[in-house]
Amino acid sequence: MPEIVPPLVDRLDGLLFFPVTAFGPDGGIDVPTFRAHVRSRIDHGAVAVFAACGTGEYHALGLDEYESVVAAAVEEAAGAVPVVAGVGHGTALALEFLARAERAGADGVLAMPPYLVTPSQEGLLRHYTALAEATELEIIVYARDNAVFDPDTVVRLAEVDNIVGFKDGIGDLDRMQRIVSAVRTARPGLPFRYFNGLPTAELTGLAYRGIGITLYSSAVFCFAPDLALAFHKALGSGDDDTVNRLLDGFYRPLVELRNQGRGYAVSLVKAGVRMDGLDVGGVRSPLTEAAPEHIAQLAALLERARTLI
Repeated sequence: MPEIVPPLVDRLDGLLFFPVTAFGPDGGIDVPTFRAHVRSRIDHGAVAVFAACGTGEYHALGLDEYESVVAAAVEEAAGAVPVVAGVGHGTALALEFLARAERAGADGVLAMPPYLVTPSQEGLLRHYTALAEATELEIIVYARDNAVFDPDTVVRLAEVDNIVGFKDGIGDLDRMQRIVSAVRTARPGLPFRYFNGLPTAELTGLAYRGIGITLYSSAVFCFAPDLALAFHKALGSGDDDTVNRLLDGFYRPLVELRNQGRGYAVSLVKAGVRMDGLDVGGVRSPLTEAAPEHIAQLAALLERARTLI
């Protein structure tokens, strides 16, 4: 009798891993190194792998490259944890990436904003509904940049059977509270999940916890899993002394360092992974590498932070 796999939304309680995409010296995808990155973090306790998303430079991947990255994550996870694939661009191209994610064996999709335009609420609804209608995969909608959702729009999306979650990269807690309240009122008991999707989400973890949102993306887990796990455990158990110690001594300075350069939400993370001993290569254009002095500051910050745990 085949094993019954729980729905994606029931498998996401814990630390969510957003791997970087490894590139070799020739600039192509380095699949063995990417697989090693994924395996290492699953072994450290990640409960899901979000492959080829923002941290994984989705924007810079061709369709074949994208499929190879998602397939490698699926093979490395081997069913132990779910693999969620990033999907973005305009509707037509997003559907092509979605088909590749399905073919690669992904368990779900993180649907990122449409490219370039600023849609109306009806336009956002049409875009994400079109994705949902094209697949049986479970979909998490990612609000950020040009994709800003009103509560009523999220209610309508939550009514679609395979749209199962909403990830907030906007950071407007008033809006998020109204979204949570609106969905709860319209669909009481619906197993709809919310995620803090801000860069270095740990910095706002206490605020999001206050409105009942405890799931978040952890870029730090890519390069310092010990720190990420210590923070995650403290936040989940209510050990706010440890949370605040790590916020003051590590996460706030890290965010201030991240803000020193454009694209550092990816390039500084990749520098950290290399520093941790795995050569995942550099970033693809239009991103640029972190400055050497900023990499040195990251190294010093990590050394100090480990004294806090």
